[in-house]
Amino acid sequence: MLNLGFTIGSFVLSATTLPLGILMDRFGPRPTRLVGSASFAASCALMALASRDTRVLSPLIFLALSLNGFGGICLTFSSLTLPNMFGSLRSTFMALMIGSYASSAITFPGVKLIYDAGVSFVVIMFTWSGLACLIFLNCALNWPGEAFPAPEEVNYTKKIKLRGLALDHKVTGDRFYTHVTIVGQRLSQKAPSLEEGADVFISSQDVRGASESPPEKSVPFRQSLCSPIFLWSLLTMGMTQLRVIFYMAAMNKMLEYLVTGGQEHETDILRKRAAETVGFYSSIFGAMQLLCLLTCPLIGYIMDWRIKDCVDAPSDGTALGDTRDGVATKSARPRYRKIQKLTNAINAFTLTNFLLVGFGITCLINSLHLQFVTFVLHTMVRGFYHSACGSLYAAVFPSNHFGTLTGLQSLISAVFALLQQPLFMAMVGPLKGEPFWVNLGLLLLSLLGFLLPSYLFYHRARLQREYATYWEGPKKVLGGSEVTA
Repeated sequence: MLNLGFTIGSFVLSATTLPLGILMDRFGPRPTRLVGSASFAASCALMALASRDTRVLSPLIFLALSLNGFGGICLTFSSLTLPNMFGSLRSTFMALMIGSYASSAITFPGVKLIYDAGVSFVVIMFTWSGLACLIFLNCALNWPGEAFPAPEEVNYTKKIKLRGLALDHKVTGDRFYTHVTIVGQRLSQKAPSLEEGADVFISSQDVRGASESPPEKSVPFRQSLCSPIFLWSLLTMGMTQLRVIFYMAAMNKMLEYLVTGGQEHETDILRKRAAETVGFYSSIFGAMQLLCLLTCPLIGYIMDWRIKDCVDAPSDGTALGDTRDGVATKSARPRYRKIQKLTNAINAFTLTNFLLVGFGITCLINSLHLQFVTFVLHTMVRGFYHSACGSLYAAVFPSNHFGTLTGLQSLISAVFALLQQPLFMAMVGPLKGEPFWVNLGLLLLSLLGFLLPSYLFYHRARLQREYATYWEGPKKVLGGSEVTA
């Protein structure tokens, strides 16, 4: 009955990711978080009540675990929008939050210790429900009604001291204030590297071009959904999810095989020894989940590498450099934000895939002591690929598409993970407990993970050629203007 309840709760957690992402993109994270924290608090209270009289109230556990799964995924999804507040460190904080989610299993041994110390299950569950109520209160008081916009989607005003404003003709007072307003708007959107108090000289032609440029159109969701980056990420994430979930499901049987040498060699002594070994290694594996929290910020740091030193896109200001008294001066080739994001994503996914391949190789080696290395690699991969994918979606796609795309990716990955059941049955059935051939097949499948960084490399090269063409044009014009001057 407990296993059936766990299955239902897990299904609700995975199945609601797509509709939840759509609703979060539509109404923002605040209503989602309020509903999620209320559901989680109710689930803990129902579990506490069900334990008071298990013969009568035990069916409540199905409702409780359904609310638990739904509330948990609501809290997790809504938290993933919070890193937008941290600007150039967005990916680092997102990785930290995903790492805390992945390492949360470490809390259950702590709860068990509290229970073994004599604290009743009812008290523990009601305390947990009270903590969920604090989350509800915090969300009601502190979270804004609208979604947190991505840093590149924010229009903010930056205080700049204008010591010189080069105009082509004499203007009236009204005209002058109009120009200053336009300049302020342009600087807030196009000049990330300007510091307060710096000298700024802008021509009226530059100002007029900025004021006459039409506003950017919003990206349609169909374009994000059908983009090659998202489609390749579905394949990579589905394959990685299958690899990680299969190991978690079959780990005990793999450890038993290392001790007994196969079902045909089992004896009572070997079974007893296998049970002790599996219990010890399972405890070590559970404790190592804390590594997710410690290692995930590394992948976030990789995704945020040098982002703050970049400019948004090729433009007159970034291509020609500073403009003083209407005469342009040469500047170094700028580092574009989109190019840097793709470079960081290539590095992140390449590192994660190498770790995944290393994990697959250690699974093929029949050595108990080597399993500690396997545990470390599994824990790092489990945190890295979620963090890298979330950071990639946040960096490449509009913020109002993030929830839906993440939900769809999670749902498709969960469907991929269902394949672990027939693989497990094949291992314990026809293969008589030997995991070598299944692990070898999964190792070969994991090589498909390099397709996503390969496409990102191709896409980056194409953008670099486009930006280089844009750069050479203004550069030639710049040379001619210098000769004239």
